[in-house]
Amino acid sequence: MDRNTPVLTGVRNFRDVGGLPAADGRAVRHGLLFRSGHLAHATPEDVAALAGLGLRSVIDLRGTADLRAERRDVPVPGSTHRSIALTDPAAGPKFHGLLREGDLATLRAELGHGGGEARMIAAYRNRVVTRTGEHALILRSLAEPDGLPALVHCSAGKDRAGWAIAVVLLALGVPEEAILADYLASNGPAQAYRFRRADGTVPEPGSELWTLLRPVFEARPEYLRAAWDAVREHWPDPEAYLRDGLGLTGESRRRLRELLLTDVRLEA
Repeated sequence: MDRNTPVLTGVRNFRDVGGLPAADGRAVRHGLLFRSGHLAHATPEDVAALAGLGLRSVIDLRGTADLRAERRDVPVPGSTHRSIALTDPAAGPKFHGLLREGDLATLRAELGHGGGEARMIAAYRNRVVTRTGEHALILRSLAEPDGLPALVHCSAGKDRAGWAIAVVLLALGVPEEAILADYLASNGPAQAYRFRRADGTVPEPGSELWTLLRPVFEARPEYLRAAWDAVREHWPDPEAYLRDGLGLTGESRRRLRELLLTDVRLEA
């Protein structure tokens, strides 16, 4: 994380995407693109810190089930809040309710024996193919005159935000290995999502409930790789995905790179 990035107490998984290696020997510029979990529990100090970053847009990828469980974002002065709802991490509102309210036997049947991992992999693959319009809109939003600095978030900041940020980084020419490393940073102790059940309890690490839910709340390499696989199965290559799947024109890509990339020496 950039040393100038604030540490937030009520927002999980907040970080600056700046510093990653990109096209033509350049790097992603610090202070322009951020990612995180939701802002529903942002403290006044958090809001002041976010406003201090000069945020112009907050892109919220949550759907109605998330908003019912977590509430809407606390507004950040100076920024425009934009809702671009994507599918919930593994199957939508029904699955969201299962995680929050399902009894142990039901969770065991649905998530046990690799069921949790399989759901997540299917969700990542499905999001690539069915949500091209939303990901295209995210790219266009960032390229708008008032699009940056921007914060892109979902609930935990790892799945929907994870792939959305991956798409942006792909457009910037960031290597897949660097995109994966940024994605996996969501597993850090200060980043991990604090999931609460409907009764207010938090699954105890090591318990059967925690073990069953763990695949849903971790960032795992196989999840992001499943998304890459889906890209290559439906388009000739990632470039075709950006161009034909998301409608990213050469002019739009040049605009994004002009805004978001800088000479590595300037970032040192």
